[in-house]
Amino acid sequence: MSDISPWWEQWSPDNVTISDEDVPDSWKVCVIDGVYFGGNAYSGNLGARISSVFVIFFVSTFFTLFPVIASRVKRLRIPKYVYLFARYFGTGVIVATAFIHLLDPAYGEIGGSSCVGMTGHWADYSWCPAIILLTVFTIFLVDLISDVYVQKKYGIKHSHGDPISGAIVREEGNVQFEGDRAELAIPDTSGSHDEKSLTKYDYTSDSSSEVVVKSFESQIAAFLILEFGVLFHSVMIGLNLGTTDDEFSTLYPVLVFHQSFEGLGIGARLSAIPFPEGKKWWPYLLCLAYGLTTPICVAIGLGVRHTYDGNSFVVNIVSGVLDAISAGVLIYTGLVELLARDFIFDEERTNNVWLLTFMIGCTLLGAGLMALLGKWA
Repeated sequence: MSDISPWWEQWSPDNVTISDEDVPDSWKVCVIDGVYFGGNAYSGNLGARISSVFVIFFVSTFFTLFPVIASRVKRLRIPKYVYLFARYFGTGVIVATAFIHLLDPAYGEIGGSSCVGMTGHWADYSWCPAIILLTVFTIFLVDLISDVYVQKKYGIKHSHGDPISGAIVREEGNVQFEGDRAELAIPDTSGSHDEKSLTKYDYTSDSSSEVVVKSFESQIAAFLILEFGVLFHSVMIGLNLGTTDDEFSTLYPVLVFHQSFEGLGIGARLSAIPFPEGKKWWPYLLCLAYGLTTPICVAIGLGVRHTYDGNSFVVNIVSGVLDAISAGVLIYTGLVELLARDFIFDEERTNNVWLLTFMIGCTLLGAGLMALLGKWA
């Protein structure tokens, strides 16, 4: 008897024991996991669920916009360490999201010991790690090709960390943000050997500025991939929040913090990208896209709250594949684009040991708090 046949029509879970050898193990696992037999889990609290649409929209958008506004609007007088906290706390959040909130759920949904993973052709191969591996190498190729394109077009090799965001962490404070204009002071090696001698370069966000265009084109592709992976994840958690059972009372506050921390990470990475003239509105649109995704999916979940089965076989496949893809995106982005390029390959980070310690502490704090949230969501 095939594992891919409709088991719920062949055996009743009330009449089959775990030791029954005539029943495939995959069916037993599906019964234990509640797949097919879980049905609709909606348990009321409509008013609180409606409020979650607006609360999550507010916190997601606010925390995503904060680093962007802090780096652009000088008159707000945001202290440098506040901006750095937001940026590197967000780095830790993204890394923890990849492993705790995406990798583990993906294995639980389509991994080898899950209901889906033991069924039909899903049992023929370890598809979950295969999807993650394929995603990692796809992102790697996109990253590599974009760097080669920029180098061939502008004749400038890829730098580890853009000149604007890389210089902001210097102790001398020789970078100042004002609107979309940044002044960067770097050592003058043209004639004087005095290390204190600095030459100012005015990087105004202008499409004619080769440095700004180069930095933008080499970074925006990586960021869009990062946001793409996060949005995939946000779709499913939004649907679950709108339709879940008694776990709603726990899931609601946890997701408020989850979306806030994740938004901070998205906004912090976005704030480091120098947008050229004509694209200065892009950061606000991208922040809004993140802020809207989960609330819209919560609203959709509320619309189908009496019919949607968040633990059905099909939903497990869709959610598992999306989580695996998102995990691959965030694993590559977190380890390569954030940790490696921001710390290991950027020589400027070693100029100030105290500042480096602060940034590492912020990263570990973000990762630790996001990992802790994984206990509930």
